[in-house]
Parts: sequence; structure tokens; C-alpha cells
Amino acid sequence: MKILCSSINALPDRLPAGTRAFTFLEASPRADIGRIACGWRRELESVGYAPSIPVWDFMLFCFAVYAADVVVLRKGTADGWTRQIELDITVNDPRPWDANRATVEEMLRVLSGDFWTIRFLPGGPTPPRGNRRLCDRDCVSLLSGGLDSLIGGIDATAQGRRPIFVSQLAFEDSARQIAYANALGGGDWHQQWSHKVVFSGKKETSTRARSMAFYGLAVLATSLLTVNRPDVLVPENGFISINPPLLPGRMASLSTRTTHPQFMALLQKLLDAIGVDAQLSMPYRFKTKGEMLVQCADQSLLTSYACDTTSCGRFRTYNRTHCGRCVPCMVRKAAIHRWGLSDTTRYKFSALSGAGKTSADDPMAVACAVLAAEQRGIDSFLGATLAFASDADRPHYRRVAEQGLAELAALLRRDGVL
Repeated sequence: MKILCSSINALPDRLPAGTRAFTFLEASPRADIGRIACGWRRELESVGYAPSIPVWDFMLFCFAVYAADVVVLRKGTADGWTRQIELDITVNDPRPWDANRATVEEMLRVLSGDFWTIRFLPGGPTPPRGNRRLCDRDCVSLLSGGLDSLIGGIDATAQGRRPIFVSQLAFEDSARQIAYANALGGGDWHQQWSHKVVFSGKKETSTRARSMAFYGLAVLATSLLTVNRPDVLVPENGFISINPPLLPGRMASLSTRTTHPQFMALLQKLLDAIGVDAQLSMPYRFKTKGEMLVQCADQSLLTSYACDTTSCGRFRTYNRTHCGRCVPCMVRKAAIHRWGLSDTTRYKFSALSGAGKTSADDPMAVACAVLAAEQRGIDSFLGATLAFASDADRPHYRRVAEQGLAELAALLRRDGVL
């Protein structure tokens, strides 16, 4: 399917047959045209944003990828998953993007499991020109409302760092994000935005490229900083980052890759190539979620907020309640069990043994993975999962996978599944 994401001025009078289109920052009067971040320029200028062309074009690219990911349905493809996506994006300077198109397409292939063909066209909307005020912050840190990002913020501030916390607006999580930013002393510079991708028709729910909008916002926030090559902290535990397939049927992008090291390396390569002066940092890539909890620098602050955070992959399905049996919920439960404190999170299924036959797919997959690792060894279970890693990093990723499965094994045995 072909997608066009364009400034309203560069939008053609007639779209080729079968093309879906979006306009950046402004809404088209045509009902068949979607919109991205409508009205955002005034908001950005009002708080002082004046990003460089490379930073702004990267943000446009990220939002366009997110729009394409949600408008192209996987249903109806030959295998029910893999899509052929042709995406045209108007940017301000297509030259560095054209020179690195192979990296862009490889990166998106790793992230979403689809085949992407990207074209970069001139005529993108120009950057906002706000009046920047002096920023006393020294890095950017993602703050989603989840447990890992809370720990990342706590540890960063305990180390004396002063992050700009960046969040995506999300129903109910938005209040959590504000509370956490304030508790960490970063409320004044907290950046909380939405991509505002709106279109008619059905939405693809797998959203394997959803993290691109988050990375776009994070890189945009670096334009507020005065330090050279600022860090963008991506607080994610190593087990979820590598996300080893629990069963053979969950290979590749069937397991989410939003922070997978292979994807992150390609993303950094792209940032460097297009002239964005920012360094992606994953401080917990070699730690499990349980280890993050145990080693968090401020246990008192963590105890106050840990069980208020959200982790569930089906949070909306159960009316803003953790299901308790999806993989993220099980990793969360296992981590808190390892931490040793009482888990006061409200779960739909408080114990895995009571999940029921129709809702036990993920517990079964985790149980199979644990038994495979215990009976055949971790290397047999992992297979080629760590082929992406360097010789120096592979033992660390192997250890985090082994320890992550050990945390899950303890949870399964506690709940009588094993």
C-alpha cells in the first residue's frame, strides 16, 4: 500500500489510485486526507522550540512512519502479518535522507517485520521558530508511565543528572507522567505531546512501529538543550529489549522490537548520518527488570510509585486494569517478586493458575520457554537470538536472558503453573 505524508502545500491535487494521504501540522478540507499533529506548530513555538532542520525532519519522518504503521492493515496480507509499505514523506532537506535510505528501510524492516520502500520529497513544513529560553537540563529521558522509565528517572536524578522528561500523551497515564516528573524535580521542563494522527477507517492494532513517535519527540526535545551531543536515555530492561521468542511461532517482529539492540544501533546510525547530534543510551540493557528494582538508587521513592505504574499490553482491554497474564504483566510480577516487596498492583488475573483455558496462551508460552531453557540449556533455547550482538556483548545478553527466565520461573512456580 502507498502512503503519502506531506505538508499541505505540497499535497497533489489528485492522489494516485490506492494511495492514503496525511498532512503535517494542518488539516486538509478533503475528508479522505488524514492529519498529523494538526495545530502543533503554534504550541511548539509558544514553549520556545526552534529545532534544526535535521532534528525537525527526523521528527516528521517518525510521525509519518507511525501514521503508515497504523493505517495499513495486516489482515489480508499473504501471511496475515507482513506488509509491503511504500511511504513518501516531504522533508526540508531530502539529501541526507536519500543518501541513507538503505539504512532507513533496513531499520524499519527490523522494527516492524514489513518491507518498506521510502521516498523523501522536498516541500516539508518548515520548523517552528520559537524564542528559546535558557534550559538548565543536561539530557533527555523517556517517561512513559511504566516501571522501567520511572526507575530510569529515579536513577538519573540520583546521579545528579537533570533530564528533560519526554512523554506521549496517553489516557490516564498522562496524569502518572506528570506526577512522576514532578516527584523527580523535572516538572517545569516535562514535555508531554501527542502525534495527533487522525484518519478515517480501521486502525491496525499491532503498532510495531509505535516507538518511532516517542523517539521523534525525544530527539525534538534535545533541541532545547545547550549541551553538545546530549544523551537520550531509553530506560528498558534487557530481557524485554532482546525479547527472546518464547516459542518458535513468535520469531522476529511477532515479538515487539521497540528497543531491540539491532534496531537501536540502526537508529543511532541514522541519527549520526543525517546530522542529529544526540546519543541514544540504554543504561539497563544488561539488567533484568527485577535487577532494576533491587538496584534502584532511591528505594523509598520507588516504593511510593512502583505499583502505580503501568506495564500491561492489554491495559485498555480490561478497563485500565492490568490483565496479569500477558508477557509484560508476567515480567512485572516476576520482577516485583524478585524485589521482595508486596505487589499492590490491581490485576484482572491475580494468579496465573486462575487465568482460565481461554486466556492462558502467554503463561503457556512462558512456561514452555522456562522448561526449554532448564532442560536443554539457555544456549539451545536462544538459538540464533543473539546473533546480532558483538563478541563482547553476547555474554551479557545471554546472562540477562537466563536471569530473566529465572525470574519468570520463580513466578510460575509460586503460582503453581510449574
